[in-house]
Amino acid sequence: MKIKEVALTLERFAPLPLQESYDNAGLQIGLTEAEASGVLLCLDVTEAVILEAVERGCNVVIAHHPLLFRGLKCVSDATQVERCVRTAILNNICIYAAHTNLDNAAGGVNYKIAEVLGLQDVAFLSPQGEGGSGVVGHLPQAVDAMDFLRTVKEKFAVECLIHNNGPQKKVQKVALCGGSGDFLLNNAIAQGADVFLTGEMGYHFYFGHEDEIWIGVLGHYQSEQYTIDLMAEILRRDCPDLRVEKVSFSTNPIQYII
Repeated sequence: MKIKEVALTLERFAPLPLQESYDNAGLQIGLTEAEASGVLLCLDVTEAVILEAVERGCNVVIAHHPLLFRGLKCVSDATQVERCVRTAILNNICIYAAHTNLDNAAGGVNYKIAEVLGLQDVAFLSPQGEGGSGVVGHLPQAVDAMDFLRTVKEKFAVECLIHNNGPQKKVQKVALCGGSGDFLLNNAIAQGADVFLTGEMGYHFYFGHEDEIWIGVLGHYQSEQYTIDLMAEILRRDCPDLRVEKVSFSTNPIQYII
């Protein structure tokens, strides 16, 4: 199977036009006419990820976060991005990113998060044509808010889950957005969600919602970690002869003192 066919498989599920205007999803480095010897999936492209791909005989790295987000004026060894570009080219590794197009696709990143949480009747929180931002769904039954947040912390192996002081009621309607989703907080409130989960949220967003909604913030990497599983499911289903591997370590650059 050629690398371009692997890319087209992902793009059928998450078309590139679904990406946000600021994004740079799609092919980052490499020649897509080459045969794919194997795919290594990750959230972030680092030198260690590329070297693991080489070691495991994979000539394609598929990441959620684009390596090339802004233009490069030089390719030397001054920055991590430049070093990754050099390492990939020197080892004939193709780099591809499925980012906000996968976030905004039906059945995409946010649907996967909802699946992990066991939500039902899941729909886009902010529909936009064929796609949308965030999702909203329901728990099978209402539960205590703190018990729910503890469950989220456990299921996502979150070192520290940040939350506000929310209303004194049980939660059942859950809105969420993986990654940086604070722009959807007002949508969650408008749709009557009991809790809004995301990966990152600015400090001032936490104020003034004590009687409206619970807010739970997992961490960017933690909220999107199951994206690797989603990409693996898509490729293994539609490309059964393709060898698909998952990176063996966390690429989260944020560490915690517990």
